[in-house]
Amino acid sequence: MSNLALQELLDGRWGHVRRAAREQLAGSHFVTVPGETLEEARSRVSKLLTELPTEPGVAAGFPIEYGGGADPGGSVVAAEMLAQIDLSLMVKAGVQWGLFGGAVVALGTKRHHDAYLRDIISAALPGCFAMTETGHGSDVQNLRTTCTYDPQTRTFDLHTPHEAARKDYIGNAARDGRMAVVFAQLVTGGQSYGVHAWLVPIRDGNGDPMPGVTIGDDGHKAGLLGVDNGRLSFDHVTVPREMLLDRYGQVDEDGTYRSTIENDTRRFFTMLGTLVRGRVVVGGSASAATRSALTIAVRYGDIRRQFTAPGHDREVALNDYLAHQRILLPALATTYALSFAQEELVTALHEVQTAPAGATDEHRQRELESRAAGLKAAQTWHATRTIQACREALGGAGYLAENRLAGLKADTDVFTTFEGDNKVLLQLVAKGLLTGYRDAFGSLDGWGRATFVAEQVRAMVLERTAARALIQRLVEAVPGRDEEVALTDRGWHLRMFSDREEHLLDGVIRRLRKGAAQKKDRPFDIFNDVQDHVLAVASAHIDRVVLEAFVAGVDRAADPETKALLSKVCDLYALSTIEAHKGWFLEHQRLTPARSKAVTAMVNDLLRQLRPRMRELVDAFAVPDEWLNCAVLREEPARQEAMAQFDGRLS
Repeated sequence: MSNLALQELLDGRWGHVRRAAREQLAGSHFVTVPGETLEEARSRVSKLLTELPTEPGVAAGFPIEYGGGADPGGSVVAAEMLAQIDLSLMVKAGVQWGLFGGAVVALGTKRHHDAYLRDIISAALPGCFAMTETGHGSDVQNLRTTCTYDPQTRTFDLHTPHEAARKDYIGNAARDGRMAVVFAQLVTGGQSYGVHAWLVPIRDGNGDPMPGVTIGDDGHKAGLLGVDNGRLSFDHVTVPREMLLDRYGQVDEDGTYRSTIENDTRRFFTMLGTLVRGRVVVGGSASAATRSALTIAVRYGDIRRQFTAPGHDREVALNDYLAHQRILLPALATTYALSFAQEELVTALHEVQTAPAGATDEHRQRELESRAAGLKAAQTWHATRTIQACREALGGAGYLAENRLAGLKADTDVFTTFEGDNKVLLQLVAKGLLTGYRDAFGSLDGWGRATFVAEQVRAMVLERTAARALIQRLVEAVPGRDEEVALTDRGWHLRMFSDREEHLLDGVIRRLRKGAAQKKDRPFDIFNDVQDHVLAVASAHIDRVVLEAFVAGVDRAADPETKALLSKVCDLYALSTIEAHKGWFLEHQRLTPARSKAVTAMVNDLLRQLRPRMRELVDAFAVPDEWLNCAVLREEPARQEAMAQFDGRLS
């Protein structure tokens, strides 16, 4: 059953971008092709990249004067739509327009924009984003590649000092890239000023490596065959001074370094913060792939039948089994929750990146970065778990390439470490909670200072989502005794999530203060001793943020029937999350054993209530059949009909 009101709510603020993608990219022309060779996949994706619309599209985030749409939010949503078609194409587009082009926009100045943006938007200048090194992935601040300025020649010398310093896993490098944004340590006058970025040609007009540039191919990967990941090394490559992307740091002809941000660490994180869109895209694209997987699994579960119930002639549909519902429906509820959280995140990103210069304060930027890091981790881990569950839900059919799930699993697997290792990202979230983004953010030096005072933390970091007044009203309406509260009371859900986050945060603060008193000269040990606790704080924080976004989404639903359906899905998300952490809630007396059992019983009851609406819930994702590209969904109905006719003849 179609629910257009639900689809429109999920499509959200950028629904016009989603609708345009479904129209402009309709059919099977852009979809992934199972069984391709490495070169076939790369050639196909490279060709398709040049055929993608730019408005609305992934390139819509560029300034209007260069042919873009000045719509960073729209560009993120366009990337999510590509992820439902072909994840290689999404990544290829993301590298070209999000990472490479995005770095030129964010870190460069008008002369760079005038010289390169039009060709980047048209894909006439294919590019790379060369940050990660073989020996340094997450620890970008300590990259080993150097770029040393020579005032005599007025050029930089770009050099890879050893093999571990080579740029690795670089999209577009192995085959198509002509230029790269290369991140390296800037050295001038014998002093290092930290990581900066340069535009560096890596191939000439014939496609051959430029002098001093060595290009390698990462070869076959587990997935994403259409993305030509490669390695780059530089042997004293000469780079003109003008190729430094110098929005945040400039080098004069005589070698004098200038920046309005004096602190190297602060400048580094400010530069990285401008590139946050890539992280938002990865999380959103993981959720888009999850929606495709769930659509396939739920639709298959409606038509695939196994075993006959006593007293019935026809076999039972997979979706009618509680065990099957337990696999798919909580995952579907979480996917809905993450969809609303992603909508809030994209809105925040859009508002920050379209605000007039100087209109966005540092705190709002840091909050955006923290939210993007946490949601990227939550969405990519959820994708990994859910796509695997969907693969199993199809049995052997799920293992066949023609049914898409094996490809989705392989293509999204790297997302848990792509654009930041998830465990590292959760530590970024937790450090934001603990320090309130103080001046030396990114440093461990302050663990023993007053930043650990719980009251200061509470005042700054337990940020609420867009629906602050709604959340507060629901929580305040909850009676004091849990036994008096219905398990589906939204205020109780919110209070349980918030209480868990605050308790974990208080606990890690106490442990860090104790460690600081005992090991004040060993900051690494202070933090490392509580690392598991820190990750738990960050996870609880993101759980609360996601629930609040879902609650706000339910509140926005204008259609009463849609609101009632969404409310049940929200109940399932909240209660299944509480059930998953019932050990913690029992240990800390937030649940009695009897109420804990009641939570499980209520989850099962919600599964039964939502069973008839499963198809409606996935249909609201509005993934076209051609994009699903799943053979068994085309073939299974006829197969089941033939079996039913055969069984009828036997009887």
